[in-house]
Amino acid sequence: MPTIHEITDLLKKFAPLKLAAEWDNVGLLVGQRNRAANRIMTCLTVTPHSTQEAIAEQADLIITHHPLPFRPITRLTDETPDGRLLLRLIEAKVAIYSPHTAFDSARSGINQNLAEGLGLTGIQPLTTHEIDAGSGDGRYGGVSGPIELVELARRVKTFLALPQVRVVGELSQPVTRIGVSCGSGGSLLATAREQDCDGFVTGETNFHTCLEAMATGIGCVITGHFASERFGVEQLANHLAAELPDTKVWASHQEADPICTV
Repeated sequence: MPTIHEITDLLKKFAPLKLAAEWDNVGLLVGQRNRAANRIMTCLTVTPHSTQEAIAEQADLIITHHPLPFRPITRLTDETPDGRLLLRLIEAKVAIYSPHTAFDSARSGINQNLAEGLGLTGIQPLTTHEIDAGSGDGRYGGVSGPIELVELARRVKTFLALPQVRVVGELSQPVTRIGVSCGSGGSLLATAREQDCDGFVTGETNFHTCLEAMATGIGCVITGHFASERFGVEQLANHLAAELPDTKVWASHQEADPICTV
């Protein structure tokens, strides 16, 4: 049975922590490195639902994309939502590990898989990390085409199994080079433009970035934060299950997008 230390070493090879943003909080955040871990659950975020599932299913380790804790804490009590979740997991002896932006940027990370899932070719990072060749922020690549923006939206919906997405731009406008950035990726729009992208796919961004995209002629597809990253933790569970055949690994069945459309 592998230890938490052995599993985290495996995760660090897959998504080196040196790739994480300076502001991020990644790595083993809760737990004892030498404890055995026979049951591992991946999730996008530690929530009351995913916490309850991990405890009920007797998980030894949660691998969460979004860190908990994220910001420094000065006290750990049940007076805050994060405190209550952390105390429950600590009492149940469930460790927490987060790769977050290291996983976003890794050579085989979320952004790479998103670009591949959309059928892009010649995929490159939008911003290259010199410390690890092939890794970096976001991705961009070409399509055989050009294709219309509405076709890009269809590809996104198909790959992420979404009923709908939001689009900025004329549905009929042609796109030939596409930038992608999972999560809150709107900050990379200018970088995508510098790479001559005329299409951009991201999880979420603000109103003014949408106006900037329209003004500069970049067609955007906005999936929602959850959808742009959840598939990644499912793929991570499959990857770990293949690497650790004697260990039970699964992606949370209980977590869901907190935002719904009515």
